Formats: sequence, structure tokens, C-alpha cells
Amino acid sequence: MPRPPRPRTAAHRQEAEQAGRRGERLAGWWLRLKGWQVLDRRVRTPAGEVDLVARKGRLVAFIEVKTRAAAADLDWAIDERRLARVAAAAELLMPRYAGPGDDIRVDVLLLAPGCRPRHIENAWIGG
Repeated sequence: MPRPPRPRTAAHRQEAEQAGRRGERLAGWWLRLKGWQVLDRRVRTPAGEVDLVARKGRLVAFIEVKTRAAAADLDWAIDERRLARVAAAAELLMPRYAGPGDDIRVDVLLLAPGCRPRHIENAWIGG
């Protein structure tokens, strides 16, 4: 099955940006309901951006949030290149959010209307 086409017009990009921000807010609420503390949102580094930084006990997760209009499109929402950028950004951000003895991981949270959020824990294993 081919990857769905990306939005091409400025209006489509703006709509996608707004949907992404709504998704990040929803993801933050969902994480809080699951016992996470959201430490930061949309943190930019020279290596890339991390959508959410969250803590649960001694675990700090750097989370990429992807929102799609249909659940079927979630399978194409994340790729190795994007995860590598999030992991590189997380590496730069670790000293700011994690302390000695904390576990660190990169997660992905996938959202689509009418579907329960799909939380992929420890999505980046590469190096």
C-alpha cells in the first residue's frame, strides 16, 4: 500500500499544524490520566524537536506525537528518520530533564479521531 500524499498547499500545511497542536494537547491529557507528569512541550534543539517530555517515577520519555485524520494512516505516521531526529534531540535534552538513575526512552503516541491513543513505548532502539 503506497504512503498517502503529503499536504502541498499552505492552507493544508496550516491545517496540519493546527491538528498536530490539538493532538499534542490531547496526548498531554491522556498521559496525565495514565499517571505521567508532562514536563515540557514542543522543545526545539539544533538536532530537532521533541513534542512532549514526560516523567513517570524514575522514567523520562521523549515523546513524538502523530495525529492523523484516519486510523489507517497511523501506520505511515512515523519512520526511522523521524525517530532518529527525536532521539538526537532527546540526547541533547537529557541533562535538562533527567537526573542520575533515571531511565530514558523515546516513545511515540499515535492519535486518530474515534480511536484510543496508541502509545508505542521505547520506539527508538537504534544508536
